[in-house]
Amino acid sequence: MTVRIQTAPFDQAAELQALRAGRHDVGAIASFVGLCRDHHPGACAPGHVQAMELEHYPGMTEQAIQGMVAQAQARWPLLGVTVIHRVGPLLPGDDIVLVAVASAHRAAAFAACEFLMDYLKTQAPFWKKETTPEGGHWVDARESDDAALRRWGVASDNAA
Repeated sequence: MTVRIQTAPFDQAAELQALRAGRHDVGAIASFVGLCRDHHPGACAPGHVQAMELEHYPGMTEQAIQGMVAQAQARWPLLGVTVIHRVGPLLPGDDIVLVAVASAHRAAAFAACEFLMDYLKTQAPFWKKETTPEGGHWVDARESDDAALRRWGVASDNAA
């Protein structure tokens, strides 16, 4: 298991290669890369979000994500997991998060990857501040993210 919080960009290809290096039992790797957008579909026009800043509690955040990974490992037969989340200032188009999951079979890899992303969006201790022409503002949790987590049988009331 690899869990890193960092300000620097990550190399997706290198991380996927490292996840399978020396392994011949890996039959599937599912991955997700989240990007910084310049808008919220339906809420504002493209270009409205000029920047984003992510904050976290060092140590606490890594521990929370490791707990999430342990839950995924208890649900699916996983052979490896990589979670990298960036913090600090980000611009539209920048990579924010990488979740990559290795398993012998694709179903487990896909499910675990989606589970981890749903968990990260609602349970990981990150705080997001967006900069728009009106100034900076903190972004609240969304009910849709809580609903995505509930389908895995995990309750969250962040958006309440």
